Order: sequence, then C-alpha cells, then structure tokens
Amino acid sequence: MGEFVLVAGAWLGSWAWDEVVPQLRAAGHGAHPLTLSGLAEKKGEPAGQQTHVQDIVDEVERLDLRDIILVGHSYSGIPVGQAAERIGDRLARVVFVDSEVPTDGESFASGWWQGRAALEATIADNGGFWAPLTAADYDGQGLTEEQITRIVSGSTPHPGATLTESAVLARPLGELPATYIKCLLDGDEPNDDVAALLTSEHWRLVEMDTGHWPMFSRPNELAQILLDAAAM
Repeated sequence: MGEFVLVAGAWLGSWAWDEVVPQLRAAGHGAHPLTLSGLAEKKGEPAGQQTHVQDIVDEVERLDLRDIILVGHSYSGIPVGQAAERIGDRLARVVFVDSEVPTDGESFASGWWQGRAALEATIADNGGFWAPLTAADYDGQGLTEEQITRIVSGSTPHPGATLTESAVLARPLGELPATYIKCLLDGDEPNDDVAALLTSEHWRLVEMDTGHWPMFSRPNELAQILLDAAAM
C-alpha cells in the first residue's frame, strides 16, 4: 500500500482534503494532508517557494514515508514537482491536480495569464500576499453554494514570495512517473508546459468533468483517480 501526501493549492490548508482522505485510508493507504507554511493554521509563518518545497520534503522525512504518491493541486504543483525529485526512490508517483508545473528558473508568476507584472502588482498592493478569491470567483466551477462558502471561509491570504520565486529542478520533470488530472470546467486543454510533459511515456492524462477544486466538487471521483494512480 502507498502513502499519499496531499498538498492543496493557493489559500488552502490540509483541511481541503477532508472528504478525500477517509476514502484513501479506507482502501488501506496512508494519507497525509499537509498545510504549507504561511497558510491555514500556519498563517503568519514566513514562506518563500523553497520553504514550501522543504515543507513537503520535511514531512516525508519526519514520517519516514516510502512508496509515496505525492499529490499537488493548482499552485502546489510547483513545489510538489520540485519535492518529487528530491525525495528520490521514496517516490512512487506524482499526481498533479489541475495544477501548474515547475519549470527550472521560472515562477508561478511567470505563467500568469495577465503577465508576471500584473500578479506582482496585485501582491504588492495587498501587503505581500495574494488575496483569496471571493464567492463570485467560484461561479461555473461545479460547486454548490455550501461548498463555495466552505472554501471562502477557510481561505487565508497566500504568501506572495512563494509565487514570485523561481523553481529549481535538477532533471527534466518528464522523467518522473506522473498522472495529470485536467478539470474541464477550468479549460478544455492543459497549458503548453503540461502538454509538452504529457508527450513523455512516464506521464498519463486523466480528465474530470468538473471545476478547478475537485476535492470539494467531486471528492469521491477524485479519490478513485488517486487510488488508480497508486495502483500503477
């Protein structure tokens, strides 16, 4: 049986996986949802992107985990992708949940749809943090009003340095065994960086007919996809 380490995206903490974790454990796997520095119950802790990478590596080492399925959602695909290569043969597979992926020397902000400068200005205007989304921003993502309220009420400002610092990769990401989950309500096609990685024989694409936060909108379906990934 594998050990899942689950990392949610911007503004969220380990609580985001509350409906997924019990299903993984019921199937006999270990499941370890992780809150990154500066978020949720760790709000106020200073954090850059490499802090988040180290958060993940430290959790793996602290629990002495093996056969790890490392799961990164949204923003967290960037630190998860870096941590995956640093944990070496402890890794069984990486699962990217509708996420960004790291590119050596580039940051989350590098690929921002409005341009890096726009995101950096937004962070600067908010005291060095990326402000959480409002309820209206979740429209069209397959979420109920109750689910939206839960996300919004639980979100915390995201440390801006984690979005602007550059990723550091020692080898091509396409060499890692990986599953990429594309949530179709958030766009029909993966971005160009992900599309290029999906040409690797080590990568597999899975589509979900839901929005960008499937741990809330489709937790049962997401849990099954994660279980399937662990069986590969």
